[in-house]
Amino acid sequence: MTTLPPDPALKLVLGSGSPRRLELLGQLGVTPFAVSAPDIDEDVHNGELPRDYVNRIAAEKAAAVQIDDGEVLLCADTTVALGRRIIGKPANAGEAATFLHALSGRRHKVITSVAVKRGTQIWQKDVQSTVAMKQLSDQEVNAYLASSDWQGKAGGYAIQGPAGAFIPWINGSYTGIVGLPLTETAGLLIAAGFPIYGERS
Repeated sequence: MTTLPPDPALKLVLGSGSPRRLELLGQLGVTPFAVSAPDIDEDVHNGELPRDYVNRIAAEKAAAVQIDDGEVLLCADTTVALGRRIIGKPANAGEAATFLHALSGRRHKVITSVAVKRGTQIWQKDVQSTVAMKQLSDQEVNAYLASSDWQGKAGGYAIQGPAGAFIPWINGSYTGIVGLPLTETAGLLIAAGFPIYGERS
């Protein structure tokens, strides 16, 4: 991976409207100069595998946001995979219930792809984590649905919310499951010349 020299004058644009990604960036001590959420078609292609899908969407998000010289763009996409099946964001509570019952008592993967763009160059990496969900009772599912925490969440749940009580075990990146793997994100930003740990103007 090509690494550019650090430029303290670079400004970061977050290509995501996710408040969770904004909070995670804050853990790195980084506040974006601007937030520009791309509007792209996120439909799954026929036969597309989860890892291929999430990498394609992250790259398309990065391509869709225009940035100026002196700016670095950070985009990401997260999906939940049950085997080869992609479980996206539920359209309504009924679909969220279907997703939760499918995941109940099983292990699944959460894949987040991060894409960083500077000029015409893109640095990209995906992170896969394995998540175990305990066997859920109807009472647990109904209570979670009533919380509305499932809305806008891949797989119909968020590990950092009430559904954390459903997750006894993970193997991988907790921040990747939330939506932005910090170790890899920091590495990509540094490669693009954005000084995570140095002085910024």
